[in-house]
Amino acid sequence: MKLWSKNKTSTAAQIEAFTVGRDRDFDVQMAGFDVEGSIAHVTMLGEQGLMSKEQADLAVAELKKILITIEAGQFTIDAGAEDIHSHIEFMLTERIGDVGKMIHTGRSRNDQVAVDIKLFLRSAIIDVKDEMQSLFDLLIQKSNQHKDTLIPGYTHLQIAMPSSIGLWLGAYAESLVDDMEFVAAAFKVANKNPLGSGAGYGSSFPLNRARTTALLHFNTLNYNAVYAQMSRGKTEKLTAMAMASVAATLSRLAMDCCLFMSQNFGFIHFPDELTTGSSIMPHKKNPDVFELIRGKCNRIQAVPNELTLLINNLPSGYHRDMQLTKEILFPAMEELRSCMEMMKLMLNALGVRENILTEEKYKYLFSVEKVNELVNQGIPFRDAYAQVGNMIDQGNFHFDATQKLNHTHEGSIGNLCTAEINAQMQSVAAVIKIG
Repeated sequence: MKLWSKNKTSTAAQIEAFTVGRDRDFDVQMAGFDVEGSIAHVTMLGEQGLMSKEQADLAVAELKKILITIEAGQFTIDAGAEDIHSHIEFMLTERIGDVGKMIHTGRSRNDQVAVDIKLFLRSAIIDVKDEMQSLFDLLIQKSNQHKDTLIPGYTHLQIAMPSSIGLWLGAYAESLVDDMEFVAAAFKVANKNPLGSGAGYGSSFPLNRARTTALLHFNTLNYNAVYAQMSRGKTEKLTAMAMASVAATLSRLAMDCCLFMSQNFGFIHFPDELTTGSSIMPHKKNPDVFELIRGKCNRIQAVPNELTLLINNLPSGYHRDMQLTKEILFPAMEELRSCMEMMKLMLNALGVRENILTEEKYKYLFSVEKVNELVNQGIPFRDAYAQVGNMIDQGNFHFDATQKLNHTHEGSIGNLCTAEINAQMQSVAAVIKIG
C-alpha cells in the first residue's frame, strides 16, 4: 500500500525493504499524532469548502474511531503498508469509501510526517520535563534533609574544602534548572506548525494554516513553506541537544555516586537490593545502576553529533535521509526517561554517613578556615596564607573539625538557597506546556 502508487509500476522487493527499513516500528509511536494531524487537516478542508461538511464530518468521525483504537493499544501497521500515513489513509478508505481518498487534498507526506514529528516531540519533551521536575524535587528534598551533613569537597580529586551532602545534591538540582532551559528552547521550536507546507512549496488550494495551527494547539506556524521542511532534522537535533544536556548532568551525578559509595570514600550507601554482587568476591556491592546510567547517558550525549552527521550539508527540500532521525532520536528519548526513573529510585534510598570530617586524613580540609580565622584577627590574607602554609609544612597545623563552620553567603554550606533554585525551576518549566 503506497500513496504514490499509480498501478503501472511496482517497486522491487529488495528496494522496498531497504527504503522502508525500521520505519514501521517507529511509526507506531506516531500513530495517534498522525490521526490528530489528519483530523485537523480534514476539519480545515471542510471549513474551506475543499470537502463538503458531510464528507469532512464523516472522515473526522471515523478518524476519531481509529484514534480510540490506537489509544487502547490495539493498533498495528500492516506489513504491506509503506508507513503510518499510508496505513491510516487506506484504513479510512476501506471504512468510508471514496471520502477517505479526499483527506490528502492540499497535503504531502512531507508535511504530514513533519507535523507528526513535531506533535510527537512536543509530547515527548513534556514527558521529559515531568521526569526532570520529579528528579529535581527529590534532589531539593534530599539537599534540605542533609544540609548539615558535612563531607569533603575536592578539586583535582584532591581534598580541598568542607562541603556537605546538601550542597552536593543541590548542585545537581540547579544543574537541572539550566538543562530545563535547553528543554524549553527545544519545546519552543517543536511547537510550530509545518502542516500546509505540502511537499515544501505550499499549495494552490486555499488552505487555512492558521486554523490547523489552532486546532493542533501549536503556538505558531513555520510560515515559510521551504523552511517548514528544513525544520525537519533541525528540530530533532535541538531536542537531542537538550537531552544531551540532561544526560550530562545525570552521568556526572552517577559518577559521583560511584565514587562516594566506594570504600575509599564511604560517604553514602544504598540497600543491598539496589546493588549487585560478584561471582567470585562475596563482599562486593557493585554500583551497576549508576554505571549503566553513566554509560547510557554518555551515549545519549553522542546523539546530537550523530544527527549532525546525518543532516549536515543537505540542500533545501525534503530528503529521505530524514527518515533515519526517528531511529536515532526516539530510542534515546526513552532511554533518558528510564535513566531518570532509575536515578530517582536510587536516590530515594540514599543513606549518608555522619561525622566524616573528624577523620585525621581530612584535617587539611580546614586550612582555608584557619586562614580566614587569622584574617578575622587582622592579619592580611596573603600573610595568613603563608603562615598556615608554614604550619602545614612543619606539621604544626591544628583545627577543631567539630566547631561550627560559618558559611552564610548565598549558595554556601550554611545558605543553600534551595527555595530560590526551586523558584527558578518552576519559572522555566512553566513555559513547557501545550496551549
